Amino acid sequence: MCGGVLHGGNYPRKPRDCPSEFLAEFRWRYSFCCNRCRQRTTPRSVRFLGRRVYLALAVVLRSIPPATPRAAGVLTTMLDVPVRTLQRWRHWWREQLPLTAFWQVAAARFMPPVATAHCPASVLERFAGSAADQLLRLLVFLTPITVRPIAFGEGR
Repeated sequence: MCGGVLHGGNYPRKPRDCPSEFLAEFRWRYSFCCNRCRQRTTPRSVRFLGRRVYLALAVVLRSIPPATPRAAGVLTTMLDVPVRTLQRWRHWWREQLPLTAFWQVAAARFMPPVATAHCPASVLERFAGSAADQLLRLLVFLTPITVRPIAFGEGR
């Protein structure tokens, strides 16, 4: 950023897998725009994981495989998330996330190491509290991946 004044530069989102009673609250991704260079800066978020259109909450919860094949069938029927999307999310958790610079640093916080083959459940269980507290802590933990990294020489 060049040091100019930041103005609201929120942009619309079309959140998927969002309960209708909360849809209005999730239609916008909060962002800022510099009045000089027009560079956009987007704060960390617990709402979305980066550019994904599904809510972060849904990506976490839906990526945990059901305990039984019957439960998997019921879940697939109930969800409005295509099976291929669920497979892609699970692949991201187990294969792509562990390769990121974020994970390389953040995973060192966990001892013993997280079993990435069982992510996100194996990460979720590392956080204390009720199920809701664990989920919120996981979403906060993941916030660095919700924004684009600052390029060398950019920002202070």
